[in-house]
Amino acid sequence: MFGKDEIKASCQEAIGYSASDQIEAVIIANHSMLTRFANSTIHQNMEDQDCVAKIRVVRGKRIGSASTNIMSSISIRETVKRAEDIASASKEDHEFICLPKPGQIQEVSGFSQRTADYSYQQMAEDVRRVIEKAEAAQCKVAGAYSKNIIEIGCANSLGIMANASLTNASIIIVAEKDGSTGYGSGLSSDIGKIDIEAVASIAIEKSLKGIGASEIPPGEYEVVLEPPAVADLLLFLGYLGFGALAYQEGRSFVSGNLGKKIVGENITIWDDAIDPVGMPVPFDFEGMPKEKVVLIENGVAKGLVYDSYTAHKEGRISTGHSLPQPNTSGPIPTNLFMKEGEHTKDELISATKKGILITRFHYTNVIEPMKCVITGMTRDGAFLIENGRITKPIKNMRFTQSVLEALSSVSMIGKERQLSCEGTIMDFPSGCYVPCLKIDKFCFSGKTEF
Repeated sequence: MFGKDEIKASCQEAIGYSASDQIEAVIIANHSMLTRFANSTIHQNMEDQDCVAKIRVVRGKRIGSASTNIMSSISIRETVKRAEDIASASKEDHEFICLPKPGQIQEVSGFSQRTADYSYQQMAEDVRRVIEKAEAAQCKVAGAYSKNIIEIGCANSLGIMANASLTNASIIIVAEKDGSTGYGSGLSSDIGKIDIEAVASIAIEKSLKGIGASEIPPGEYEVVLEPPAVADLLLFLGYLGFGALAYQEGRSFVSGNLGKKIVGENITIWDDAIDPVGMPVPFDFEGMPKEKVVLIENGVAKGLVYDSYTAHKEGRISTGHSLPQPNTSGPIPTNLFMKEGEHTKDELISATKKGILITRFHYTNVIEPMKCVITGMTRDGAFLIENGRITKPIKNMRFTQSVLEALSSVSMIGKERQLSCEGTIMDFPSGCYVPCLKIDKFCFSGKTEF
């Protein structure tokens, strides 16, 4: 695998090959390991190493991009030439100003040597303990256990030269008994901080409690959402509304609403890739420093995330939220946090007259971007709450709900937060650090047979 020094040298080499007005080189090396298990048996071990160089050149107002995963000098030189040819043949982009100039990158470590050194044998031993725990409860388990070691370098002809070593690890466990399934997950840059047995216990307990699920009619219910479900809502909220490109193009629900109340006053959400309790990343895919950006404060839309292209259009500086260029999504928040409340999950349940406890959502998709309306299904643990008590497991249901309206009817917020796999973007370190929520109005539009 390409190391930090080799990546830096290759970035500088690429810049030296170009005679264009500006050039950017981004090199990402990823060493990933994955263990999959099903029916309480490990059935697949995968290991992959790849390194890709992404070259972007600027000639006047013309931009060209090309990439290669062959890291030889010849291949990098040819990729630079190909990007220059593409730029020469492209239409002028009159809104483009220039590539970004260097910023002050904060020192933050998203690298864990323990994760980097963790072997397949250790991963298999962890899974063995999960299987033994499930067998003791007469359950079957399935899931995926993975780790990534990432080396990234970003450089351009305006003086940027940033590189970092990053790690991330995650496990997803689904336990099953008598047709009932339960879910648990863990995420960290340090694999040793994931409590594998605790994750397994959560999944097993939910599967046992879910046996004999019955059907309830669709309609509007109170809900208590656990962190994986909350993270799913925030992922769509950030993607649909708080990127500067969507805002500038008028296709964001924030367009025309900055400084206005868009959700309940008890909701505060921000993006912060520097906070070590999340998945730390010091800079984005343009080499710009990651900044904390408050998106919603006490219910009011406060800010957006920018890359250099969208920032220059408003005379701003990038907030460090560029995805690999080129892309059609623009900048998006990838390290989301929600402010905690004062209540335990049990207190949220006790305050619910008639509602549903939801573990997570599944197959979530967008219906109306401008209203942030999404649809999906409950999965791996849904339970009816009556008069403050969980009374029975229920079959999964389809929801159709505006995230903005849901966050406008949050009556209670949990005091404990969890880093959730459901908030991840690609294999890059990202995630949502969120509490449980009690939402007083949540619309279920259909039902399922399981």
